[in-house]
Amino acid sequence: MLARLYNWTIAKAAHRHAQWWLFAIAFVESSFFPIPPHPVLGLMCLAEPKRAVRFAAICTLGSVLGGLFGYAIGYFLYESIGLWLLGALGLVEKFPVAVCYLNQYDAEAIIIAGATPIPFKLMTLTAGFTGMDLATFVGASIIGRGMIFMAVGVLFRLFGAPIKAFIEKYLGMVTTAFVALVIGGFLVLGLLSGDGEKTADACSSATMESIQRR
Repeated sequence: MLARLYNWTIAKAAHRHAQWWLFAIAFVESSFFPIPPHPVLGLMCLAEPKRAVRFAAICTLGSVLGGLFGYAIGYFLYESIGLWLLGALGLVEKFPVAVCYLNQYDAEAIIIAGATPIPFKLMTLTAGFTGMDLATFVGASIIGRGMIFMAVGVLFRLFGAPIKAFIEKYLGMVTTAFVALVIGGFLVLGLLSGDGEKTADACSSATMESIQRR
């Protein structure tokens, strides 16, 4: 089923309304859709490198707005829809860990999830569940999502089709390393004070029974 869904998603890159599909896929992926928009964005940038930055901006906007939808589900509909979504996406066990880290690191947790392979939908639902400050959530989402999508757009715009192989092989590692450098200072300070190690231990053992709303 996932393979068919993936193929259906990829096909939208060649649709005459591909930009609208890119926005829609980025939107729903931030709250419940299992297939990320990255493959569609990459194919569209490959086909038209001169419009790559535009495509990346559309993808970023759709993802951030979709994140607000995921936030709303976590905030207003956690018991009725949020729990069901977590189960359908196989994220039930990861949810309490995400709640713990979001409570501890706030915006940094959203930025990390937005710019790395961590499921962004997990963090949008979690942010709503915890009642994270909305302005902070939006700002962190723009930074995290923009970092990964705009990197694709800028690279295609500057180097064209030859950059495709580099993006597929190394972009995830590069953005993850960059985020680690940006956020690492906060974590190092926590470790030096002893709080970081305590937080890691507490979060790794978090359960659904142990989490509470703010």
